[in-house]
Amino acid sequence: MALDLPALRAHFPSLDSGLAFFDGPGGTQTPRPVAEAIAATLTGPLSNRGVVSPSERNAERAVADFRAACADLLGTPSNGIVHGRSATQLTYDFSRHLAKDWRAGDEIVLSRLDHDCNVRPWIQAAERAGVRVRWIELDAATTELDLASYERALSPRTRLVAVTAASNVLGTEPPVRRIADRAHEVGALVYVDGVHYAAHHLVDIPALGADLFVCSPYKFLGPHCGVLAGRPELLETLRPDKLLPSPDTVPERFEFGTLPYEILAGATAAVDFLAALDPGAAVSRRERLARSLGSLHRHELALRTRLEEGLHALGDAVSVHSKAADRTPTLLMSFEGRDAREAQAHLAGRGVVAPAGSFYAYEPFTALKLEDPALRVGLAPYNTADDVDRFLDGLSSFL
Repeated sequence: MALDLPALRAHFPSLDSGLAFFDGPGGTQTPRPVAEAIAATLTGPLSNRGVVSPSERNAERAVADFRAACADLLGTPSNGIVHGRSATQLTYDFSRHLAKDWRAGDEIVLSRLDHDCNVRPWIQAAERAGVRVRWIELDAATTELDLASYERALSPRTRLVAVTAASNVLGTEPPVRRIADRAHEVGALVYVDGVHYAAHHLVDIPALGADLFVCSPYKFLGPHCGVLAGRPELLETLRPDKLLPSPDTVPERFEFGTLPYEILAGATAAVDFLAALDPGAAVSRRERLARSLGSLHRHELALRTRLEEGLHALGDAVSVHSKAADRTPTLLMSFEGRDAREAQAHLAGRGVVAPAGSFYAYEPFTALKLEDPALRVGLAPYNTADDVDRFLDGLSSFL
């Protein structure tokens, strides 16, 4: 089978606007079932978590369902799922948790491919702890990570390797498992930014070799929040600063204050929505996700091919910077002698949403000597061939 695209699109009220959205890497549109789940939970009955009243049990159920859904999505135990306000907030939190055990002379390794969410928190934690930062460099010709530089950066003093599973601007998908295996050989932990990756792939955290993995449901049709998945046995070793009466169990010890139960319900609904895209005869939610996300991947790959062929036909007026062999359906481009913001405004006037900027990707822009802004085009489940053609026609009229 394949995606029933008209049926899928019918769930998105925002598509009634007639706009063609290519801003998925910054946040996708939201289907009606997600909004309905948020509203139903918020209007209750709802109280703080407990087991006595129906309102308490509703809150408890929202948390349990959220952990179970995210565990199925990421291929990890549910007691390793931590809610956060955003991936950035979670990374800042865990940079502080982990840095408690760092000592002067230790080292960490970061990547020039990464969003600043997976760079600046670690640099700042390293500065406070007196820890050296080393780098995996980015090859400008291929937009791939330079793994030879990674080998030079690793040492027995390496405590952490932080790397993205997919670039939010270039789409590049580095070989995370290979990176993780080498990190583990020297005794380092591996922290993976999966925010962009999780929007386009079925995540299998054990297969990736990640010790800690962070993602954002609003990048895959859900509400604005963050999710961190960690091995429960690793989380047990981390002692965050927390309020004395708050739970000390894992994963609750990492969640500060009352949880937003309605947002958790929305994230659960987003996972269920993805699982229902093309489930076939699959039974378990993980199996339904695997089949549905496989269909989604083929759909997005076909659209990416159509988009790339159309851009190639526009000739040298468009410079496409996304070149890696393995990458998501996200393209970064610029235009000789033209400001990408002008292209954004021109497209917007034709009902096409394609943002210009550097998108918090400070390291990639610096490493590749790219001018800010560039235009980013990212595909999402609800995009169509007609959307792609509208973008190409709009860009052609701009050029």
